[in-house]
Amino acid sequence: MNKKILMMIAIALYLFFFILPMQWEQWDIKVQSLIALVIIQLLWVGNVFPLAYSSLLVMLMFSFHFFTYEEVLAYIASDVVWLLVSTFIISRAFIDTGLADRLSLMILKCSRGAGKVLVFISFFLVFILSVLVPSNVGKASLLSSVFDSLIRSLKSMDESSNLAKSLFIGITYLIPITGAFVATGASSTIYAYSLLSDSGHHIDYLQWTLTFGVPIAIFAVLLGLAYIIMFPPEKINKEHLLCLLEAKISELGKISAREKKMLAIMGVTLALWITQSMHGYSIPLIGLLGACLTIFPGIGVWEWERARKSINWDIVLFFASTLMVSGMLLSTGTIDLLVKYLTQLLALKTPFMTALILILLTSLMRIMFVNVLGFLAIMLPLVISLGDVLTGFPAMNLVKAVLLAGIPGFFFITQSPVHLISYSYGHFSERDLLKAGAVSFLIWIGVILGAFAFYWQG
Repeated sequence: MNKKILMMIAIALYLFFFILPMQWEQWDIKVQSLIALVIIQLLWVGNVFPLAYSSLLVMLMFSFHFFTYEEVLAYIASDVVWLLVSTFIISRAFIDTGLADRLSLMILKCSRGAGKVLVFISFFLVFILSVLVPSNVGKASLLSSVFDSLIRSLKSMDESSNLAKSLFIGITYLIPITGAFVATGASSTIYAYSLLSDSGHHIDYLQWTLTFGVPIAIFAVLLGLAYIIMFPPEKINKEHLLCLLEAKISELGKISAREKKMLAIMGVTLALWITQSMHGYSIPLIGLLGACLTIFPGIGVWEWERARKSINWDIVLFFASTLMVSGMLLSTGTIDLLVKYLTQLLALKTPFMTALILILLTSLMRIMFVNVLGFLAIMLPLVISLGDVLTGFPAMNLVKAVLLAGIPGFFFITQSPVHLISYSYGHFSERDLLKAGAVSFLIWIGVILGAFAFYWQG
């Protein structure tokens, strides 16, 4: 739909429900909050304005109608917002030093040149990078570039179109999903971690990894097997592939002092995150420490002038505004209203059927939302409140299932920036994605239901 039309609809809704009622009886606050939600989605999903400007407009609307200006600013100063800033700096520094390229090539070399093994090794690499590069776009850009270079070099001697499809479609799905592997893996995961902590369901860094890592790892194995069947990798010259990897590693030269420093900084940061329950320092505080170490004289790997350019302030403002959306839905009682209707729908359903309905509902709704963070800002507060009302199973298990179901988009190129990045290299078609997406979706739903029924019950 034309952006001007979407803007006019948003303005009309705002005038009718927020400005004109000032002349007579006010609308109920719950109705206004639902209308605000519609206006926000029109701005975000419709890309009416640049993301940062839309987020500023959201902040203005909230300041005038739902919160005080000071309360709105408090969301921007939230510790998780600064954790997001820290992860931008850390992940960019890791890539900028060349350590990310070196690590990726060395791990891919473990395939020993076998195509089928390379598929699984590449999936394993995504897990490693989810810990070290807490940015889905950063991981997608890095891996797509590495894989594209390899595939194009291989095509000079061997046919490798199926191998390319497995690699590129595989990372298209796995990068967003492995973003939930650790609490700092992606902006959506940082948001979920914050929301669960604020609602009294705190999970430390190691617990988070154990909770979500097992089902994600099972999915990765099943996905690799499925793609080997769907896109059987061609027989390639193992020696040729190994020589290519060796040559690319040689181009990087010997490991530099900057890389060694970055390796040490990442080691310290990860060690502190993993041992959080022992020392008590928060994940955001440790993240800020790691970011500052990358810049500190003598210890750091770059200067502030370069580091500050790595921060995507548009995403930071957008992230803060999604926190406000959740806060608005909770403070106005709108979530309670939605929970009331959902409870009636799910009444007398078994825990398994309840989970299945919500997982399918979340997955189908995800098709309409391009931005996963904006989507989870609506779904997670709703499911947390719903879980507190329903009986028969721990509320957190339902939240975990919906979180995992809401992250990936399986069917269309436009469902995620990661899709657009990997697709731009031209190694798979939209039809390939749809075909692989249908199978991947069924596997993912099955894994989530299995985790809900068995793994998370322990």
